[in-house]
Amino acid sequence: MAEARPLRLLALHGYRQSARRLRQRTGALRKALRGRAELVAIDAPHPLPAGAEDDPDGDDPPRGWWFSGPGTFEAGEAAAAPAGLEESLSAVAAALAEHGPFDGLLGFSQGAALAAMVCALRARGDPRFPVAFAVLVAGFASRAPAHGHFYREPIALPTLHVVGDTDAVIAAPLSRELAQCFVEPVVLTHPGGHFIPAAAAQKKAYLEFLERFCPGQGQ
Repeated sequence: MAEARPLRLLALHGYRQSARRLRQRTGALRKALRGRAELVAIDAPHPLPAGAEDDPDGDDPPRGWWFSGPGTFEAGEAAAAPAGLEESLSAVAAALAEHGPFDGLLGFSQGAALAAMVCALRARGDPRFPVAFAVLVAGFASRAPAHGHFYREPIALPTLHVVGDTDAVIAAPLSRELAQCFVEPVVLTHPGGHFIPAAAAQKKAYLEFLERFCPGQGQ
């Protein structure tokens, strides 16, 4: 019997990150998923003003998927005029088309929030986003009223929500609230903070979730 190919996940980094930084911070996860799934990270379209903590060489500017204010972002802010989301949805659609096929999405922090929006559009039949599932780590629902339409009806796409009990950036209740926007979400909690966990317990949960979508084994 031919061995099933690995699943392919389009990976969306967090605010103030980049594709390269996400790759650096997911080494343990990629090792845990080796042979089962591969991650392909892309850059958000909006570079941010450099901060003191950023790479001094300046060749890898931090990026964001949308803004709650001019050049800034706060997950808990009910932004009256959020900016940049449409460009990011277009960037995800372009990556899916140009680098696909992809089976699903993996998003971290603001990238997970964006992935949830993509799931909502996919569940409504948007042909730009041919994905079957998403893994959402430290996700949240946008507070911007202009984004409220993404969450008005339960999102019927399989999701694994990874919640850090001691996450000081995206508090656990925000990630649980996002999970409630989905039909039959799978919720994985871990004792850590704002990162993508890949210890034995989380590895087992990732693999059990992903096994539902293994190519050639039906869905």
